[in-house]
Amino acid sequence: MTYDPAARRDTPLAAKLKASIARAGPMPVSEYMSQCLWDDAYGYYATRSVIGGTGDFITAAEISQIFGELIGLWAGVVWSQVLGAPERVTLVEYGPGRGTMMRDALRSARIVPGFLQVASVHLVEMSSVLANEQRAALDGCGVPLSWGHNLTGFHTPAIIVANEFLDAWPVEQWIKTELGWFPRAVGLDAAGHLSFTHITGVHRRDDLDAQYPNAPLGAIFETQRAGRMADAFRALAETGPVAALIIDYGHVEPVSGDTLQAVRGHAYEHPLTSPGEADLSAQISFYELATALHADGLAIDGPVTQSEFLGNLGIIERASRLMSANPKRAGEIEASVARLIAPNGMGTRFKAIGVRTPNLPPLPGFGL
Repeated sequence: MTYDPAARRDTPLAAKLKASIARAGPMPVSEYMSQCLWDDAYGYYATRSVIGGTGDFITAAEISQIFGELIGLWAGVVWSQVLGAPERVTLVEYGPGRGTMMRDALRSARIVPGFLQVASVHLVEMSSVLANEQRAALDGCGVPLSWGHNLTGFHTPAIIVANEFLDAWPVEQWIKTELGWFPRAVGLDAAGHLSFTHITGVHRRDDLDAQYPNAPLGAIFETQRAGRMADAFRALAETGPVAALIIDYGHVEPVSGDTLQAVRGHAYEHPLTSPGEADLSAQISFYELATALHADGLAIDGPVTQSEFLGNLGIIERASRLMSANPKRAGEIEASVARLIAPNGMGTRFKAIGVRTPNLPPLPGFGL
């Protein structure tokens, strides 16, 4: 990443945050991230359309229609072969973006006999701006639609998909100081600019000394409270069968380090540069997620790389058929698929993990 770490823009939210910090003291990184993304008046997701070529970042579903089509076929197979073709099923998407993936998924899922006749779609979305885009994208899709703000609150059996959803969850960070591990926070420097600091007192994490005994001063440990997701799946599983697919960028092994990043206009910048006007995200610890899911009694498939998962679903074969049917777009189709499965790119940086109630058989796409 090449950006000016000292750059700060006087956004409306920056002024609001600085006033809050001056009044109440430094705020934990998780609170800063939450305010930047969801502040009612100035939050990034709450106030603007952010996805696509004219936004700040682009998701896999926006890169190629094949991504959503494969997810739709995957959901149809899960309904018929994993859930046993129940007479009612809820297809859920956490963080549906502009509705692109669900639109493409429903189009391809029509070839699964009986699936859409018994399915309803539930979209979990906090942004009213994005919800309006989803309504437009899914207008006339032919299945009942509903929206909600919670990870639960819909009927089971359910098939849940979350693509690039967890990376936007507020991340908690601890930093190692001479006195131990304390919460990393955002405060004000001598010039009154937003800066990273830490909060001392009763918040010390002594367990991190044992976990990372050789960590140097200034080392950072972060967590995204994956237990919230696991608890939601457990609560849903108590009402009926649940199968879920989570795709996001992150790491499989437990590691320490700062992964918080900001993107504005498809370019990286310092996370404190443009509060409310840049996308903030952090890498997913699939180790932490899997540990929380296991602790709540759920079964897991994977994680595998996005490239492996899409390959198992037949992305190359689907691309070949699409290129044959649209020869004038063959180059575009080939390039978009290559981007999704590229080694050292999205293909390996992004991982897929399957989650299911323990009585269900393994989910498709994760190999043997």
